[in-house]
Amino acid sequence: MPLVAVFDTNIFFSGMGGWKGLPYRCIELARAGSIQLITCAEILEELDEKLQAKLSFSPGRAATVVADLLSVATIVTISGSLKVVVADPDDDKIVECAVVGSAKYIVTGDRRHLLPMKTYRGIEIVTAAEFVALAAHLSAP
Repeated sequence: MPLVAVFDTNIFFSGMGGWKGLPYRCIELARAGSIQLITCAEILEELDEKLQAKLSFSPGRAATVVADLLSVATIVTISGSLKVVVADPDDDKIVECAVVGSAKYIVTGDRRHLLPMKTYRGIEIVTAAEFVALAAHLSAP
């Protein structure tokens, strides 16, 4: 059974923005079918906005990136009612997506708000490096 994970917007941004680091490797795990990627419209909308605002992607190029992710992710619907990240309510959608999608992991680079939580309702909150290492360990013969 594959690992089930939600990627924070910063993982998608780094992994799809042209860099070939650990966030890119996380996305490649989803493309290969080695993990089950869960996301929601709210995360993808934020990604679209950030690609255009921070990397000057055209709306069409940003839409292509989002469409690529849609081809490898399972989309869940969140209500926006979960309020758990008091210091940054924008992160609530990440946690709620993981809860609704029955994810076992949230993969993030957010060292200020999400990573310090460590877990939420049994969902482990890990870095891209930790997730790649975990996936490699679980797929080893």
